[in-house]
Amino acid sequence: MTLGEQAARRGREEAPSTWQRRGACPTLLEPMQTGDGLLARLRPTGGILTVRQFIRLAEAAKKHGNGIIEITARGSLQIRGLRSGSVQPLAADLAASAISVPAGPVIEVSPLHGIAPDEIGNPAEIEARLREGLAAELLSPLLAPKLSIVLDGGGSGGLAAVTGDIRVSAVSVGVWQVAINGDERTALPLLTGSAAEAVRAVGELLRQLVLLGRHKRCRDIERESLLFAFPSMEAMTLARAPKRKDPLVGTLALPDGSAILGLRPRFGQMHASELISFLEQAEALGATQVRPGPGRIFFLVGLDGQSAATVAEMAPGYGLSVDGDDPSMHIATCAGAGACASGRFQTKACAERLVAREPELLDGSMTVHLSGCAKGCAHPRPALCVVGADDGYHLMLDGVASDIPDAQIAGGDIDSAIEKLARLIKNERQAGESAAACLRRIGKHDAIKALRQE
Repeated sequence: MTLGEQAARRGREEAPSTWQRRGACPTLLEPMQTGDGLLARLRPTGGILTVRQFIRLAEAAKKHGNGIIEITARGSLQIRGLRSGSVQPLAADLAASAISVPAGPVIEVSPLHGIAPDEIGNPAEIEARLREGLAAELLSPLLAPKLSIVLDGGGSGGLAAVTGDIRVSAVSVGVWQVAINGDERTALPLLTGSAAEAVRAVGELLRQLVLLGRHKRCRDIERESLLFAFPSMEAMTLARAPKRKDPLVGTLALPDGSAILGLRPRFGQMHASELISFLEQAEALGATQVRPGPGRIFFLVGLDGQSAATVAEMAPGYGLSVDGDDPSMHIATCAGAGACASGRFQTKACAERLVAREPELLDGSMTVHLSGCAKGCAHPRPALCVVGADDGYHLMLDGVASDIPDAQIAGGDIDSAIEKLARLIKNERQAGESAAACLRRIGKHDAIKALRQE
């Protein structure tokens, strides 16, 4: 069944209101209600789009939504501003562009699979085996909507820092390790073996999850059950790939003379019209593929060294960064007021002021989360968090948007509060100390006290 046929069938079987619930993981056919309409999230098979397909996707986002496209922290694409009546036409347009979005849990693969020069194994081969051999298990309605399967081939652009319910990581040529509940550093290893053995192990985990009942995660599987299925796990240690800088932004030269260009949309968000213009120019210079990746970035593939330099030079004019040290990468923002009805302040404008005025907060040791409301859509993990509220702003020095605030800031004083916090760090930081470490040493009480001083 094609994507368009799935959308049409779902539209006949379900009332539009089912597309508008919060709390479920949004998909292309079951988007989530947000302040600026419905939000659809998608990941194409293999994590690859041709440049022309990405242009078609941007055109569809402009036609059926509000034209805002986002890349998530895990490398999925989001289309914002949809309406209940535009979900099916969007899916049909994507299907007409041969964009394949598989049903079932998300399978995440290393974005540079098959082309990274230091790749250990190609995870696309594992994905193909999983989808062919475990189709029934992957489509079980009992699986949790947010269940994640991470396939890490290692090397440049690998998924070492990405957490997953199930991780399959290349250990050496032809050898894969299966682990659960974590990233490369924290996951629990269960088995090391061939690609076929790894796929069988994933199948066993999926079957155990189904037997446990609706929406269970791998953390819910009892250790005794794991030991029965994977008796060698007690003697195993987690295989770790060499340390590498992730995500990869900028130009990566390949042995064949071609180049890959990693780009980060400013604050993870792109406008369809600008994106279309940029992609058309990149395509004219030889770009053939777009590969979204973790860290809210995407890669252009098919360029030579000179054309990559040309595209990199024009990228900032379209809100795209090729600077791996760009301080804006340490800010997480939602759409904010003006783009989202739930937003209580203009998060993007605040982020731009933060980049320009307060570099002390953006040394990479912590994320600054600017959230238009207490939902915290842009960053679910603890951060230095500024949240818009009816009475001004809530500030959490190390928390999430829904936490009880450490301080409440009057509406006109947020820039002053951020400036005081940055000045405190600048004045108190010890030699070699990061901003996050400095704040921890100072402590919440003294930090909040400094914010209240005139």
